[in-house]
This record gives sequence, structure tokens and C-alpha cells, in this order.
Amino acid sequence: MSQKKIPSLEECVRDSLEAYFRDLGGIAPTDMHGMLMQVVERPLLEVVMQRAEGNQSRAAEWLGINRNTLRRKLLEHKLVD
Repeated sequence: MSQKKIPSLEECVRDSLEAYFRDLGGIAPTDMHGMLMQVVERPLLEVVMQRAEGNQSRAAEWLGINRNTLRRKLLEHKLVD
């Protein structure tokens, strides 16, 4: 039985960025870093918080950030009250 190779997260991001540039059709992008950080950060926080069962200290540790930074980011993305 043949095993399917699962692409790495880096490969998925690279492929998505290549498709984005193709879809632009030669139009120059702007603020790509800001855009990418915005679209990646929210799902990252959602998944990590779910896996950490809502434990912000554990989630912050997994993310490698300070708990206060995590709290601020959760508020920015309206993921907590």
C-alpha cells in the first residue's frame, strides 16, 4: 500500500502564496507581511486555544509568547470578552 506524503505547513504556505501571485495577474501586492500575519494569526490562536482547552497560560507557552501578549491578541481578534 502506497502512503501519501502529507505536505508540511511551510509547503502549504508556499503553494498558497504562489497561487496568490498567479491570481494577482501581474498586479503588485501591498503590505503582504501585514496581510499574512492577520490571516494566519486568528486561526492559529483559535486552534491553539482549543487544543489547550482554553488554558491561556498553556497556550502562551506553546506559542512561545507571554500570557499578557496572548490575552491582547485574543482581544484584538475578538476571541475573548
